[in-house]
Amino acid sequence: MENEHSHGCLVCGEELVYDGVPQERECVVCHRRFISDCACPHGHYVCDACHEKGGMTMARAVCLEAKDRDPLAILLRLMDLPDVHMHGPEHHILVGSALLTAYHNCTGKLDLPTALTEMARRGQQIPGGVCGFWGCCGAAISAGMFMSIVTGSTPLKEKEWSMCNRLTAQCLTRIAELGGPRCCKRDSYTAVKTAVEFTARELGVQMEMPKKIVCRFYPQNAQCRGVRCLYNPHHQ
Repeated sequence: MENEHSHGCLVCGEELVYDGVPQERECVVCHRRFISDCACPHGHYVCDACHEKGGMTMARAVCLEAKDRDPLAILLRLMDLPDVHMHGPEHHILVGSALLTAYHNCTGKLDLPTALTEMARRGQQIPGGVCGFWGCCGAAISAGMFMSIVTGSTPLKEKEWSMCNRLTAQCLTRIAELGGPRCCKRDSYTAVKTAVEFTARELGVQMEMPKKIVCRFYPQNAQCRGVRCLYNPHHQ
């Protein structure tokens, strides 16, 4: 989509409106029709698939080339891609992809191309806005999917089933404690940090992380909590 905006409505840049009234809307990009309770004040609607489509091909290439053992460094590189927006369902794939890549670089035990394909397949099934509508942030789910993939969890496994659910739960607890409104960057940082600590404790794999996480995307977020956010450079 030409002249795409990086935040708010991708068409005009206006802040999106979550009116809580699901209705059928036509995506301005693919022209398919979906049920959604989110659109901009001018009626523009972009479906989740079109919202995340451009960034995912580039994100995969970045992951396959990355040598970092720090998933946050990889995640920030992915967030800097031109087709990755301030908020959006692409973060439901990016969190797990960054974790899978760093885990692979630490252990060498993972078939990374296959793992990234599976991460994208699963992540694409998580709709945008689930943090507020389902009470389950997609960044946390993405971290849980990372754990599921590396441990080979299925609904019938015992230990592995427990591990991926416990990681998701711990991510959700920390995300909830930071407070709303939603911020895909803040929630993604939190999920990655939690997953790194969990992976070291439960699997004995120590990925790298910076001592302090400082957000550089906050000026793009109209609902940013400002200095109240743990990752704001001016947070005390």
